[in-house]
Amino acid sequence: MAAKLKLSPLIAFILLAGMAGMSRAGNIAVYWGQNGKEGTLADACNSGLYAYVMIAFLSTFGNGQTPVLNLAGHCNPRSGGCTGISSYIQTCQSRNIKVLLSLGGGSGSYGLSSKDDARSVADYLWKNFLGGSSSSRPLGSAVLDGIDFDIENGKSAHYDELATFLSQHSSQGKKVILTAAPQCPYPDASLGPALKTGLFDNVWVQFYNNPRASCQYASGDDRNLLRAWRTWTSSVKAGSFYLGLPASPDAARSGGYIPPGDLTSKVLPGVKAAASNYGGIMVWNRYYDVQNNYSGQVKGSV
Repeated sequence: MAAKLKLSPLIAFILLAGMAGMSRAGNIAVYWGQNGKEGTLADACNSGLYAYVMIAFLSTFGNGQTPVLNLAGHCNPRSGGCTGISSYIQTCQSRNIKVLLSLGGGSGSYGLSSKDDARSVADYLWKNFLGGSSSSRPLGSAVLDGIDFDIENGKSAHYDELATFLSQHSSQGKKVILTAAPQCPYPDASLGPALKTGLFDNVWVQFYNNPRASCQYASGDDRNLLRAWRTWTSSVKAGSFYLGLPASPDAARSGGYIPPGDLTSKVLPGVKAAASNYGGIMVWNRYYDVQNNYSGQVKGSV
């Protein structure tokens, strides 16, 4: 029998700390679709940077409106010009990257008027983007992995019901991943009730463009961010929480940008230590990430 190796308390502590650090490794999520100069969806997935890509945005839906997909300069869904993205989605999924459709955004015409309206939107999403069938799938035949809620207009009614109806479709085969992007002030004005359902797999809190709320990084000070992060991760039931960040100063003109060195040396260690449900970071957006190589600079520490 081999002799047992005895470790000093100090060495044992270092090894355990290292194992804990390894278990806290996170992923990067990114929004794609709002700048025609950011490259294709396949380019984003082939970069090797991301675990999640949110196609942004379905900017018109609900209240009896015909849903409208807005992909900026990439393609025109009204003419069926976005169906070619289907092959890119499949490329991403072949690399084990989850691709979701993001609802809402900072501008657009969207909202839910009733429980029946929420059910109707859920059915539309299922048939046109998820595992259902329709003759008019805007992104072609590829089946997306889920739906992201980026609701920013302050109208929270019936999104809890939309989340419930979407989650019920998971029983029909492939799981429908649900994610949300609330603003850092807690509770979120648009997604507060929806997040109370506990149905969301990932929540990427937007710690930017909220200068008056005292919850984002500013002038080297991360105390407000960490305070808000602890509130979010302890108050909402979700699979994982991601730190939502702008990929460059230009990506968030109202602040919240964290230089890569500050993020890796100061902010991320505090974020990881404060929450066992840390999942990684979300960056807005792919265009700015390409320009600044933000994810490339921080990926090793996420």
